[in-house]
Amino acid sequence: MYLLGLGIVLLAMKYLEIGPVAAWDWWVVLVPFGLAALWWAWADYSGYTKRKAVERENARKKARLEKQREQLGLGTRKGRR
Repeated sequence: MYLLGLGIVLLAMKYLEIGPVAAWDWWVVLVPFGLAALWWAWADYSGYTKRKAVERENARKKARLEKQREQLGLGTRKGRR
């Protein structure tokens, strides 16, 4: 996402001819978009995206369960022995 933001900023600076970016070649300005596409392709291929989504889902589930236990007056579970 950072690469996409950087690409948009550089593209705007090139188009509006702001600062030293105005003198750069177009391919240099467009490189962050290519890198962002490569990152997304790798993240999908490697399972990184799905793994992060599952981690977020598990964290939300855990927080929801803890909140419900607290509302019932059961407290939090520290682990069984």
